[in-house]
Amino acid sequence: MVCLGNICRSPLAEGILQKKAAEAGLDWTVESAGTNGYHTGEAPHLLSQKVAKRNGIDISRQVSRRFKSEDFDQYDKIYAMADDVALEIKRIGGQKFSDTKVDYFLNELEPGKNGNVPDPWYGEEDGYTEVYELIDKACDAIIKNYLANNSKN
Repeated sequence: MVCLGNICRSPLAEGILQKKAAEAGLDWTVESAGTNGYHTGEAPHLLSQKVAKRNGIDISRQVSRRFKSEDFDQYDKIYAMADDVALEIKRIGGQKFSDTKVDYFLNELEPGKNGNVPDPWYGEEDGYTEVYELIDKACDAIIKNYLANNSKN
């Protein structure tokens, strides 16, 4: 899960998907990062924490980190939260970039649309709530799509 600063959108996605994967019995490592280093070492935005906590998820112990090319070695899937983030993932990835590993997060809900998760950074709490709800739906789709594509019939 990659966004710009790793304090609003991607920490919510990390927390939500971790919870949903565990509830589905999936032993996944879910982490998040940002394409810039402005907030490295910081906890998620207080409003992201508040909205997550209201929904039973504690993201307060997450620490912002910068996305790095080595993430292509470590992760099977890398989700970009927006257009600018997708471009930076490609630039940062350099020789390690793999377009088979990178996708827009919202393509899980609307395949091929390359939709952007709105950045709530400049807004009020209601914007964080809307982003939470959108990310929650996309995380449901990630689990559903994974289980559908990996069922052993």
